[in-house]
Amino acid sequence: MAAVAATTATKGNGGGGGGGRAGAGEGSGARRKKGPGPVATAYLVIYNVVMTAGWLVIAVGLVRAYLAKGSYHSLYYSIEKPLKFFQTGALLEILHCAIGIVPSSVVLTSFQVMSRVFLIWAVTHSVKEVQSEDSVLLFVIAWTITEIIRYSFYTFSLLNHLPYLIKWARYTLFIVLYPMGVSGELLTIYAALPFVRQAGLYSISLPNKYNFSFDYYAFLILIMISYIPLFPQLYFHMIHQRRKVLSHAEEHKKFE
Repeated sequence: MAAVAATTATKGNGGGGGGGRAGAGEGSGARRKKGPGPVATAYLVIYNVVMTAGWLVIAVGLVRAYLAKGSYHSLYYSIEKPLKFFQTGALLEILHCAIGIVPSSVVLTSFQVMSRVFLIWAVTHSVKEVQSEDSVLLFVIAWTITEIIRYSFYTFSLLNHLPYLIKWARYTLFIVLYPMGVSGELLTIYAALPFVRQAGLYSISLPNKYNFSFDYYAFLILIMISYIPLFPQLYFHMIHQRRKVLSHAEEHKKFE
């Protein structure tokens, strides 16, 4: 799930899906010989426009709820349904990679998309006590800003009219949004732990006919620990990508 927020960094045009998906797509973009065909391009444009609009709906919902309540506490309930819908809709990005219309790793994309979907459904949805935690709002805001920028980036890239401002935002705002999203995710999982242990949520105890046991509480702790090696690697990878992409953009502008 550390890769969750890494969805601020890099990915192939139009494929989509922490704070961008880390690493796979745009790194391979330089190696690909040609982009998707006209039908695939049209589909990807529609997909990314819809996803951009969906995350804009979430952003507007957050702002309206804040203005109505006069407080940032428990704003999750105001955007719960569209958040679940559009974040789950990112599962299509795995299909995009699998059928080859986006030149990103299926394994990496699957891990990154599923980690977010896991946080939404297996943690925030399943442990209702954490839904009022401020940490949930922390990662929701980080995700929302990230995804609006990311899907806009893909849309304009597919149309060959990418504004520099969007490119700059995509490769700059992650500096704040990635740690913000990761912090929200970790704090939310941590807040869920006592409720998971108390309820025995998703845990399987022995003896049973399958001779198999599973401790969901311990599993969540392992996920939290996985952030320790993953976060620095992904974050500094994105810093490297930022230098490479924006320096090339600056050089290009000089020659225009």
